[in-house]
Amino acid sequence: MAERPLPLGLHAPRLSDAGAIAACAVRCLVEELETWPKPGLVSHIDCGSHDDMDADMFRASARAIEPYFEALTEAGANGCAMGRLRTIGLEAEAAMLAATSGINTHRGAIFGLGLLCAAAGAKAGGLVESASPLGTVVLRLWGRSIVDGPVIPHSHGVMARRRFGAGGARMEAALGFPSVYHVGLPALRSSALRAPGDVEAQRVEACFALIAAVEDTNLLHRGGSSGLHFARHAAHRFIEQGGVGMPGWRERASAIHDGFVARRLSPGGSADLLAMTLFVEAQERTSPR
Repeated sequence: MAERPLPLGLHAPRLSDAGAIAACAVRCLVEELETWPKPGLVSHIDCGSHDDMDADMFRASARAIEPYFEALTEAGANGCAMGRLRTIGLEAEAAMLAATSGINTHRGAIFGLGLLCAAAGAKAGGLVESASPLGTVVLRLWGRSIVDGPVIPHSHGVMARRRFGAGGARMEAALGFPSVYHVGLPALRSSALRAPGDVEAQRVEACFALIAAVEDTNLLHRGGSSGLHFARHAAHRFIEQGGVGMPGWRERASAIHDGFVARRLSPGGSADLLAMTLFVEAQERTSPR
């Protein structure tokens, strides 16, 4: 069945609104990048388990995709169906690859953060209740289309899903980002009580919590089931032993990071979910819960 455009809201967001939402998305990508230690992941400190990318590449990629986050926000406000969002996402991927000489830095973030930007646009455009969580908006407006849509046949996530039966980013989005709402946000908020004022520590805690809970297809691709088990167990032990609320947490987190690098493990899906968690927290901070 062909998709029908969603009914238009009372008004589309002003250009400044869409631009501010897109800028928030990019800021969250940069905050994710500038978080350390994150096991196996690229940061402003080192390149983690990656030989082909660094922090400057991630920054260039984030700048390149910002206009497309703005376009996705406007598309959401104008009631566009998933087909239009997908087209903008593909344009964003092309801009990312042009900025990185063909390296995939932010494909997962374009998908997940892009949908959340569209949901923020739908809220600003009056299509849904202003107090609705962004994940609920994605589920309600585009959930079925996300599940039924085309896939990238040779992406790492698709190959991992075929081999291991993992749900991946597609099911995460189609279900309204449960890992963000049930794992990332609670960890971010609870760690603020144990590490007040240290926003980097709070991001580290959320990252470890996500690694411990998520069936990350990037980990499955790089390390198989054993790599995923190692990563989740290490992250779970860090959280179980007090996380960032315990003295010496940074040294323990750094040692875990070294262990991931030695095994060439990189939880890229969890990194994307951390950026999405930061975005949802920023956008919903003043909304009723």
